[in-house]
This record gives sequence, structure tokens and C-alpha cells, in this order.
Amino acid sequence: MPTPRTRCYRDGSLVDEDFPLAEVSEHLALSGAVVWVDLADPGEEDLVSLAGELGLHELAVEDALTLRQRPKLDRYPDHLFLSAYSAEFGVATAQVTTHEIAVFITDRALVTVHTEGFDLEAVVARWDSASDLARNGVAFLLHGLLDHLVDGYFDAVEALDEQVEELEDQLFLPGTKQEAVQRASFELRKSLVTIRRVILPMREVVNTLLRRDLHLLRDEMGPYFQDVYDHVLRVMEWTESLRDQATAILEANLAIQGNRLNVITKKVTGYAAIIAVPTAITGFYGQNVPYPGFAQPLGYYSSAALIVGLSALLYVLFKRNDWI
Repeated sequence: MPTPRTRCYRDGSLVDEDFPLAEVSEHLALSGAVVWVDLADPGEEDLVSLAGELGLHELAVEDALTLRQRPKLDRYPDHLFLSAYSAEFGVATAQVTTHEIAVFITDRALVTVHTEGFDLEAVVARWDSASDLARNGVAFLLHGLLDHLVDGYFDAVEALDEQVEELEDQLFLPGTKQEAVQRASFELRKSLVTIRRVILPMREVVNTLLRRDLHLLRDEMGPYFQDVYDHVLRVMEWTESLRDQATAILEANLAIQGNRLNVITKKVTGYAAIIAVPTAITGFYGQNVPYPGFAQPLGYYSSAALIVGLSALLYVLFKRNDWI
């Protein structure tokens, strides 16, 4: 099991990190101290022990251990419980990969619980790059985490946008395999549905965090959380737009296939009409009764001339009307 990560901020400065879980209470006893604890794939014993020290609700602990929740923000008497997902689009696989993270938010502590695939180093780097905001305590830590998640949504949706544009360019190229375009459009729609399922509930989550009655945000952090909320709205609108584009690509691909089938049917019908001319003439001259030119070279030459002449005439007429 991975070693838990810990940090302690005091009066806006990082004073200690990577201390044992047993010392969390000691650090919280310090005046003005804020503690971050990270657990990757934790055992039930460690999380329950930490929950006892911080007074975390048993239902929230159960949700953190299962890690199969929808994005949400639950409110308990002494703390908040946040469930969210990171999202990443793999160009090679053309699929969106998500990783869940559970967050316990108290007045002076932030506890994160996640699987091994979650990139927490980027969050720590974001905290270190904005250390001047650390005096805002838990709100500072929570903002850095949410900002990282939403930026990941932007990167994933931007990559999906590029895939949609590339698919649109391929749609009308000559020689494009329509089956490949159709499969790619289905994969894009599947990825967009996945990321939409992650992004859509985050609007309500961040909007709830902006409420004053939670007593979480200080005046200085309010605009930062509002900025995160605006980004969530933008990326959600972008996702909806891409869904419409992916649907339009699929419909356009089906329309193109229908048009090509009509063109093929038209051309086949035109050639069938041309072939009907020699069939009719040879059928007439193949009768077993005497007729003008019967059993004479004149009959052969006249039938051949009719076949060539009428077939050429039909070909010219059909070609001029763009039927073949």
C-alpha cells in the first residue's frame, strides 16, 4: 500500500510534510495550522482511524472506500464530502480515461482519497506555484485541486475537438473509407458521453461551494472559485457543441453513403438501358422466321450498325445528362 502523503501549513507557510498519520492531531493542535492528508488506495483501517481523529461521517467514509460515486458534494454537520473525477483523452486509444478522487473538507484539514492513476503531483505543483494564497487555508488547497481537475477537462475536450475537426476533413476526401469514419464517429460520441457524465455534475458542485452559508470561502478566494465555475460552464458548453458536431458527422456520413448509392444505382440503370439495345436487336434477329436480311451478310451488318449506333446515342445522351 502506498505511503500516505501529508503537509502542514501554518499562517500561510509550509512548515512540515510527510509526517506520519499518527501526528495529524498534533499538527492540528497548533494555532493557525491547516493539514493536508493524501491516501492512495487506502486500507479500511487507516481511513477509519483518520476519520475518528477528524470526526468524519461513516457514510462519507464508506463512499471514499468504494470510490464508485457520481460527482457530488455532500454536506455533513462538521465537514463536506466531495467526489470528483479527472479526465484525460488518449489520442492513441481515442478514449477518455477517468480517475475518481474523494475529498473530505473540514475547517482546518483536507483529506484526499484516490486510486493510483490520479496525478496528484500536478496538484502539489499548483499549490507550490501559488503559495502566496496559502494563508487562505483549506479553501486554497481545495481551489488548487478543483482548478487542476477543470484544466484537465479543457485539455481533454480540446483534444476531442481536434479529433472532430480531423474527422470532418476526412469525411469529404475521395477514397475515404466510410466504415472507418463511422466507427471513429461512434468512438468520439462515446468519449463525449463519458466526459459529459463527469463534467455536468461539477457545475452544481462548484456552485454549491460558492454559497456563503458554507463558511468555506474567504473573500480573497471567492473570485478564484468563481473563475473555476466559469471554466466549468465553458467546458460544458464546449462538450455539448462537440456532441452536436459528432452527431452531424454521423448523419452526414449516412447521407453521403445514401447519395453514393443513388449515384451508383443511376449509373447501373443507365448502363443496363444501353445493354438492353443489343439484347433487343440480337433477340429480334435471332428469330427462327425469315425477315429482311435473313441468312445474308446484309442482316449481320445492319444489326451490328444498329447496336453500335443506338448504344453510342444512348451513351452520349446519358453522359450529357450526368446519368452515367
